[in-house]
Amino acid sequence: MGLCEKCFHLSAEPICEICRNPQRDKEIICVVSDSRDLIALEKTREYKGEYHVLGGVISPMDGIGPEQLTIQPLVRRVSQGNIQEVIIAISPSVEGETTTLYVGQLLRPFTKVTRIAFGLPMGGDLEYADQVTLARALEGRRELE
Repeated sequence: MGLCEKCFHLSAEPICEICRNPQRDKEIICVVSDSRDLIALEKTREYKGEYHVLGGVISPMDGIGPEQLTIQPLVRRVSQGNIQEVIIAISPSVEGETTTLYVGQLLRPFTKVTRIAFGLPMGGDLEYADQVTLARALEGRRELE
């Protein structure tokens, strides 16, 4: 088992099944920290674009800087392609936030950069949610359809 040469997802082939799929929207890239996150998003059957797996998050305490991740291949991919949007879907930890902001700054000159909304899980009670989760839930609100 190796990594896809395009998106760095786990793959037995040089280019993974998702990247080879002609039905995928080639103008949208969802950035995740690892293949488990990609698989979780795929299970929703909601996202139809392509992916980019960073291989972790920036964590100076663990000796992981931007150069240990696949950030430069992502920047090349976005700057050379016709990418309309990059969605950053990285878990909200201190390291995740650092990585999100860093990647966002690098990609903003080339395309629209968004991030997934964070909020309360189904069945969750407001009184038990932490302040950061509640603040993010308010920030990520959208109009009722």
